[in-house]
Amino acid sequence: MPNIARSLDIAARPSQVWRHLADQEGLRRWMLPDLEIDLRPGGAYRATGADGTGITGTVLEIVPEGRLILSWFEQDAGWVHPARLVVSLQAISTGCRVELVHDGFAGIGTDRWQQTEAAYERGADAHRILPALADVVESAA
Repeated sequence: MPNIARSLDIAARPSQVWRHLADQEGLRRWMLPDLEIDLRPGGAYRATGADGTGITGTVLEIVPEGRLILSWFEQDAGWVHPARLVVSLQAISTGCRVELVHDGFAGIGTDRWQQTEAAYERGADAHRILPALADVVESAA
C-alpha cells in the first residue's frame, strides 16, 4: 500500500517528545495550529491543513510514548474514505526516532489517489512537520 514516510532523530527521551503528542496544545505547536481534538480512542478532531484544506478524522490509537494514529480525511477533496496518519516514537541511543507516515491513499475512494499521494509526498518535505516538532521539543528542554 502506498505511503509517505519521514523520520527524524531528536536528542530527547521519548517521554519528552510524547508530551508534544499527548495534548491538544502540544500538537498545535508543531502540527496543526488550529487543531481541535478529543485525544482518546474514537475521539474526533478537525483542523486546517497547511494548504488551507479542512482536515477531519478520529483518533484510532494512542500508545503513550509509542504512537498516535489518526484517520485523515480531506474535506471537499472528493475522498470517500479517510487515509491514516501514524506518528511513532522509538527510543534510540541518541534519544528518540520519530516517524510520521501518511498511508491508505489507494483506499480514499477516488481515482485521483495517485495525484493525492504525489501531493503529500511533495508536502512531506515542504511543510517541515518533523523539524517543527524537533524545534518545539528543543525549546521546551
